[in-house]
Amino acid sequence: MSQIPRRFLLTTALKRASAAEVCAEILERFGNKPIATRKQLFDANQLQLLSITLNRPRLHKQTLVLEEPPPDGTPVPPGYHLVYFTPTILERDLGLDGTDRTVSPLAPFSRRMWAGGEIQWNQDPKQLLRVGQTVQESTKILSASPKQLRTGDEICIVGVEKTFSNDHGIALVDRRNWVFQKEITVAMAPPPRSQELPFPGGEHVKDFRQSEVTLFRFSALTFNGHKIHYSKPWCQKVEGHRECVVHGPLNLINMLDFWRDMAKEMAEDAVPKSVEYRAMNPLYVGEQYRLILERLARDEVGSRWKAEMWDSFGKIGMKGAILE
Repeated sequence: MSQIPRRFLLTTALKRASAAEVCAEILERFGNKPIATRKQLFDANQLQLLSITLNRPRLHKQTLVLEEPPPDGTPVPPGYHLVYFTPTILERDLGLDGTDRTVSPLAPFSRRMWAGGEIQWNQDPKQLLRVGQTVQESTKILSASPKQLRTGDEICIVGVEKTFSNDHGIALVDRRNWVFQKEITVAMAPPPRSQELPFPGGEHVKDFRQSEVTLFRFSALTFNGHKIHYSKPWCQKVEGHRECVVHGPLNLINMLDFWRDMAKEMAEDAVPKSVEYRAMNPLYVGEQYRLILERLARDEVGSRWKAEMWDSFGKIGMKGAILE
């Protein structure tokens, strides 16, 4: 275990680009052309395993998936598309931290994080993603921009768009922001543990405490090799986390599931118009955190909901805005 930081801290002889140079190179390399276009059968097994991982043996009011996979035609709940179209990359081509290097920015910006995004659904029942469909995913780069943090460090923010289509047209558009940080040259120690605080209250409240098994299963279902989700030595000895980090997409799915439970009572074809979300602070395995969901307004556009995930130390881990 002690060799992990030593291996990771090896320096590279390659030219070390600035954030602006990295972003310009990404835009020049990909331009307006898709990164990838793939087709995949939305099989029932993947949906069944995700529902079991989430400890939700029912997909909808009438669809029990604990012992039998859902039948063809079953609508895919909002957010569950994230366990399809997983990375197809050999282990040798992953980053040192296990991340997908499809975009692969210039050195030293090798550390990728999923910072947030927006998903928009087509709410026509005919165009919902369903079990048994062959779905096409098209991925392209929308933007790449440098940013300087208050610490003086630079990061690259890359906007990615994934469009999911079936035989009836576009079912959803998934836009997400990837943040690329500089490689770690000095191993970071975990910060001291803060004093725990009472959780805030709200209109609808649900508490979570993710286990190591849940994080392992979700990493497996999404074929996500990022070590911050399963390697405690990597988290504590290299990245400076006190524990393994709960996946942002897992929190997003739980947020959408709670909205579906509270707003739509697990209706089979319930998808929102959109959700915007942003990861604010890490949430850790084994630690309790709280999801608070509140209806803000109802107008001609639709109902608006605010969602926040709070850790037990007074910090927001993720926030979201759902348009019904």
